[in-house]
Order: sequence, then C-alpha cells, then structure tokens
Amino acid sequence: MTDNPNKETNSARAEYIEKMEEKKREASLVRKIVLWLCIGLIIVIAAGGFGAYRYVMGTIEPQDDEEDAREVEVEIPAGSNVDTIADILEESGAIESAMIFQNYIRFQGEDGFQAGDYVLHTAMHADEIIAELQEGTVAEEYETTFIIPEGFWLEETFERIASETNLEEEQLHETAEDEEFLETLIDRYDYITEDILQDDLRHPLEGYLFPARYDFVEEEVSAAEVIDAMAERMASTLDEVNAAPGEDEQFESYHNLLAAASIIEGEAIDDEERGEISGVIDNRLAIDMSLDMDPTVVYAHGERQERTLYEDLEIESPYNTYRNRGLPAGPINNPGEQSISAAMNPEEHSYLYFFHSPEGETYFSESLSEHQTIVNDYQAEDVDHAEDVDEGEEELE
Repeated sequence: MTDNPNKETNSARAEYIEKMEEKKREASLVRKIVLWLCIGLIIVIAAGGFGAYRYVMGTIEPQDDEEDAREVEVEIPAGSNVDTIADILEESGAIESAMIFQNYIRFQGEDGFQAGDYVLHTAMHADEIIAELQEGTVAEEYETTFIIPEGFWLEETFERIASETNLEEEQLHETAEDEEFLETLIDRYDYITEDILQDDLRHPLEGYLFPARYDFVEEEVSAAEVIDAMAERMASTLDEVNAAPGEDEQFESYHNLLAAASIIEGEAIDDEERGEISGVIDNRLAIDMSLDMDPTVVYAHGERQERTLYEDLEIESPYNTYRNRGLPAGPINNPGEQSISAAMNPEEHSYLYFFHSPEGETYFSESLSEHQTIVNDYQAEDVDHAEDVDEGEEELE
C-alpha cells in the first residue's frame, strides 16, 4: 500500500499552525501580564507622587485653623541666609519642615528677607510668612542702627558702633578680646578657629566681622550681641560665595582667606580690578615672593597714611609683607563680599606688580623693569609738576 504524501503534508501544516497559534496565545498572555504590571507600576508611582505632593503641599499650607492658631515669636538675625531662616522658623514651630520651606523659596525665586523680630502664627500659609519676612520690621521699630563700611579697621568699626549705640568703645574691645567669649564664637561658627587666638595678632577679630548695615529692635544692645550679629553675617557671606578653604584649595584656612581678602579690600580702587589684584597675590605666593603690599605696612604702623614712604617699609611687624614672606599674621581690615569672592577666585594672568596712578588708574606689569618704567614715568611727572609750582610761586613773589 502506498502512503499518501498530501495527507502527510496536511498533517505537518496543521501541526505548524497549532504551534503558531500556541505561540500567539503565549505572546498575548505575556503582553497582558506586562501591561498589567506597567499599569500597576504607574498606579504605585502615581500614588507615591500624589502622596508626596500632598505631603509637600501640606507643609506649606497653614498648620492650624484661625481659631486654633498659636502665635510664634521669631528673631531673624542680620545676615541670615535662606537656610538659617528656615531652621529658625522650624525650631520655633512656625513651619513644619525647614527643608521643604527652603526648596519652596528657591523654586518660587523669592529673596530680600529682612532681619528683625516677628510675631507669626500657625494659621499662616508659607506665602504669607515669606511676604511678612520680605516686608520686614517697620523702620520706626528699629531703635538701634549702624553702618560699617568695607575696609574699616576694627578700631574704626568699634568707634562707629560706639557713636551710634549705647555701647562704649572700651566695652566692645573688652568683649572682642575676652578669651571665653572668643571660645563661644569658635564653637558656634566654622570659619572662626583657634587661629584668632595667636599672640601676634593686633586684634583677634580683625577681618572676622562683616561690614554692613545692622538694625536692632532694642534701644540698648550688648557688645556680645552686636559682635555675634556681625560674625553671623560673615558666616552667611562666606556660605554665599562658597568659600571652602582646605589643603586642596587656594587657602588652607579661613584665616588666610580673610587675610588675602583684606589686602584686596585695601588695595582695590574699583570692583573690576579685585580679581587682577587677587591674581598678583596668588602669583607671588606661588613663587614664594614677598607680597610687598602697602596696606599691610599702613596697618602695621597703626594709623592711616596717604602715602607709604620707603622708611615705613622697615617697620618690624608680623603684618609687614615687605619684611615677611607670605600673608600677614592676620586680616588687616574687615573685607566685603566682593573682595572675599575675589580672594577665592583669583584672575589667571602673569602679573607680579601693579601701580596705582594719582588719577586712579591701575597698571599691571609682568616684570620689575616694566613696573619700574611706569613708576619712573609718574615720578618724573610729579617732579615736573613740583617745578612748575615753584616757578609760579617765584613769579608771584
């Protein structure tokens, strides 16, 4: 009997079709499983996201109804940044989460917060709290106000404070040199270290108190309160410019950073040249060349001078950068934010010298010969001018 080839072919085809149908059913099942898994995952994510959204919104919404609201008194010190303000509000109970409040402020792009004493309540929305802090304490409520310009020496700073407050200069100096008080500042602020306790410093806190406007609600303030407010403002400023000294950074300590910034503050005529001056300091330090900065000599003498004479350069002092290599023993004034930022970010160039002309122009040079040429040109002009004056006086006689 002969096998039928058509029958075998039909059987194989049927078997193949059956296998394909089975694979389709399996693929369909897999797709359904994946689909449901995706749907489930989306639901979980959505639920989590919604939960997170509700939590975040809940923390910026009022904590209590009007009838259940609690009054909260908070004090925002001068110079407080967003992080400090948020921490103060959370600790006082005015808000639930400092972290969310900080991020909410940054997301909204809010700034311009004012120092002062505030009475808030727990029925306030985050937006209301922000508006309250931006409006600030009414000017008439400030009983004590003073302004410290950038570049002031500590003696000048305390003299200005004494003239505007109930405090005496002697009180301020005694507090600023009290070792127990200095230790509290060292414990409180990262940027203040044992460096301020060095014996060769003229004033421990020279360069550490930020120059700015300070407002106090109280009519009478203490020396410790004033100095702490200024130290807090400096800490905030250092954070804002991302100052982070260390072994791998431009300066190994805040003390050296502030010393360099104070030299820049003393030398700079305008803001644009701060980075260039910082670059000169950086270049000289890199090759162990004496800085030869006039403001350090003036500070070493202890009194302001219009011009630095050659005989002044010989003064023996740890602040005299003509006699001592490297940075001075400590800061020589209270530098402002731009000088601090310039010290952290020196301009890259090859200059080692600069000269301030009588007209207020600053000329930078790479070599001593180039620098000396510029100096000689101006000295010659001064001599010619002096001779012209003498001749004029003779004619008048």
